Amino acid sequence: MVNGANNDTSACTKPAVSVSSANPANTAISSASPRVAYFPDSFHEVNGVAHTSRHFEAFARRRNLPFLCVRAGAHSSSRAQAFIREGNLWTLELPRGFLSFALEKDLRFDPAFLRHVPLIGEVLEQFRPDLIHITGPSEVGILGAALAHHLRVPLAASWHTNVHEYAAQRANWLLRLMPRRQSAVTGQIIEDLALATAARFYSAAQVLFAPNPGLCTLLERATGRPCHLMPRGVDADLFHPSKRKRDPGDPVRILGFVGRLSVEKNIGLLAEINQELLRNQEKFRFLIIGHGGDEPWLRERLPQAEFTGVLRGEALSAAYASMDLFVFPSHTDTFGNVVLEALASGVPAIVTPDGGPRTIVRDGVTGRIIPDDQFAPAIAALLADPARLARMRHAACAYALTASWDSVFEGIYSAYQTILPQREVAVGVNMNAPCSSSGERR
Repeated sequence: MVNGANNDTSACTKPAVSVSSANPANTAISSASPRVAYFPDSFHEVNGVAHTSRHFEAFARRRNLPFLCVRAGAHSSSRAQAFIREGNLWTLELPRGFLSFALEKDLRFDPAFLRHVPLIGEVLEQFRPDLIHITGPSEVGILGAALAHHLRVPLAASWHTNVHEYAAQRANWLLRLMPRRQSAVTGQIIEDLALATAARFYSAAQVLFAPNPGLCTLLERATGRPCHLMPRGVDADLFHPSKRKRDPGDPVRILGFVGRLSVEKNIGLLAEINQELLRNQEKFRFLIIGHGGDEPWLRERLPQAEFTGVLRGEALSAAYASMDLFVFPSHTDTFGNVVLEALASGVPAIVTPDGGPRTIVRDGVTGRIIPDDQFAPAIAALLADPARLARMRHAACAYALTASWDSVFEGIYSAYQTILPQREVAVGVNMNAPCSSSGERR
């Protein structure tokens, strides 16, 4: 049985840890490390920006780097502000007010966030940042960019969300009322305007970061600024095939999805896949992890699916490991943290040829990269070939072991050097070169 083979995790054993990675004090970190003030769009929410931001703060804590994180508090938390100083790690958490409104189920925007400027300015004066790093045009990012200009310190900005594609996707419900040709033209105009607006905002930074080479090239052309690759890492101890607890003899195959249940994730394709596989009498069940505004719509169309809501920690890792295939139909994701977590769990991923996930998956080795209309046939073919599926599971897990969060953030610190006064910023790696127009490293 394929599930029995899936429980063999011998190919997914982590390599021995080197002295330098086991003991951060032994890495080349010195007093020359810059004082970074980080202004993330999200921190407590369930999305890629928040996920990366939490790991970035944890990296700074492990390495004892001078790091200030200025962020909005969780929506469910009290309205009180919080300032915490733990050695070199400073955090300033500020409440969103009653004027804030929802952009998504757990993501909000506060147009009155400007009221926090005096306190932020006071903390920045004490911290004395060498640079400010923002993650996008949220109220937090806008303030961070303005304060960098006011303080005359360099600004770095990382691109996490394809806001131009999201804008076009969100407008689709209205564009459907137009004739097809007019709808396509209008949709492209909306996308182009959104990209131009975002590019103008990002051009205020002296250096940019993006999660895949295609976006690096796009941003360099749109802003005239150098862009450095900022991929993502994965916790290979938490996400691992050994977390699989399913009965090896279970004949029902589990197709998994993890993410926000909203139109920009192309979740409508999940319903189409479900119908086609049912017509072919496949033995399968969808496992849907996450929440979002379109959850009721999807529940209605996947009556046999299991909807878990948001999962974290061991519950999430066990859910990943229980899957046989990971189905991710998004065309707009800039990277796809969930795809990397699935691969680390030994679950091959099926993704589209658009966006960041295609840069993670090796077609035919760790999953498939295919257009929407080929998802269902590809799933059926893999489920019918247990030996191939088992090979893919091993290859997926082995690939994920090469993705370390520490290497991601070491690369960021090396790139910071390009916008600081001549100094040695030592974090143990060579400088991360910007993209060329072809998307390759210079």
